[in-house]
Amino acid sequence: MGMQEPQGYYAASAPPAPARPRLSAAVKADVCVIGGGFTGLSAALHLAEAGAKVALVEAQSVGFAASGRNGGQLCTGLRKSQQVLEKELGKQHARDLWDLNEEAKALIGKLSRKHDIACDLKPGLVNGAHDKAALRELEEGTEYLNTHYNYSAARMMDADETARLVGTTAYKGARYDSGAGHIHPLKYARGLAGAAGTAGAVIYEHSPARALEQQRDTVIVRCESGNVEAGHVLMATDAFSAEIAPELAPYIGHVESFITATAPLPPQLANTIISCDAAVSDTRHVLDYYRKSADGRLLFAGRESYWSIPEDVAAIVRPRMLTVFPQLQEVATDYAWSGDVGITRTRMPHFGRLGPRVLFAHGYSGQGVALSGFGGKLMAEAILGKPERFEVFARVPAKKFPGGALLRKPMIAAALLAFKIADAI
Repeated sequence: MGMQEPQGYYAASAPPAPARPRLSAAVKADVCVIGGGFTGLSAALHLAEAGAKVALVEAQSVGFAASGRNGGQLCTGLRKSQQVLEKELGKQHARDLWDLNEEAKALIGKLSRKHDIACDLKPGLVNGAHDKAALRELEEGTEYLNTHYNYSAARMMDADETARLVGTTAYKGARYDSGAGHIHPLKYARGLAGAAGTAGAVIYEHSPARALEQQRDTVIVRCESGNVEAGHVLMATDAFSAEIAPELAPYIGHVESFITATAPLPPQLANTIISCDAAVSDTRHVLDYYRKSADGRLLFAGRESYWSIPEDVAAIVRPRMLTVFPQLQEVATDYAWSGDVGITRTRMPHFGRLGPRVLFAHGYSGQGVALSGFGGKLMAEAILGKPERFEVFARVPAKKFPGGALLRKPMIAAALLAFKIADAI
């Protein structure tokens, strides 16, 4: 089984990445970006294209963490429905968030075409209802998007049509969203890095940032073997933000998610499992999400851990996959891997400032494939003197996880375990 690479199947199927230098001296830049995932790479690309001198420091390699390991699903909207957001934030703020998220989805296609990034971009996402209550909620949400947001890409399917398109009888019905989709995330991350480098950004790998020193006219990013002095710093570190900025620790939680990739499906199974070639997720709190790869494997993610990474990831994911697709009993699992997901208490992205020269964007809570890269674009806009769209997200209230430094992680784990139990009931 392919456990040798931390990005599993993605690393095995992506073109090799070029070698990039380690930061080993003191350098100066207009902007220092911390983090080589979608957020940081997008920020670096947009800033460099605008003429800024950009230095990006990455602790490991481009796409090493969540951006190179995730399920690759491009989702419509945010974790909270538009009805809920309208009640909590007001109709105009909710509308502004919707419009920006629609642009976030479109940005992936736009950048892929502009920079010739071959990332296996495909349309379609099915959201399967695991029970009748979830189906009613999907129906109401879809109708609301159709009538109040003029979103015609989403439609409901009954249980029979869902079974035909997905290849399982696990769902009471589903929403099919042709405006959503899926990508090969590591190919996309590496493509963004190449585009950013071509535009003039300098990317330093294996150069973990250890501390920030905010001074009157500059910020110094202290790294393991060098420093970057910059006029502005953009933190694009998601689940690991608190390691550099401890004041963010109460706002960010960690969940370990697990993904497997089967061997290429035999033709008969390949034709009946997700025949529409969309991505699929369900409506559970601890959800299953899956899709087919470009070479015909089933990439299946399910189960979560709040404490540690099991030695055998496949052993905990495969039973979930066989519950949904018992016909895959004889199909081998070739790859299995895991990754940290940064979550917030509100399940909404957390954007903000740590001072006049330091911005951050993180906490995408499992829906960051499209929004994270767009978050980088919005941070770049803010640095370039147009902060209005960044502020649309920064105005979303953030809430601290309870418990303090010692009890926060156990309390988050207990809350998430309660959701898992609710799913089972």
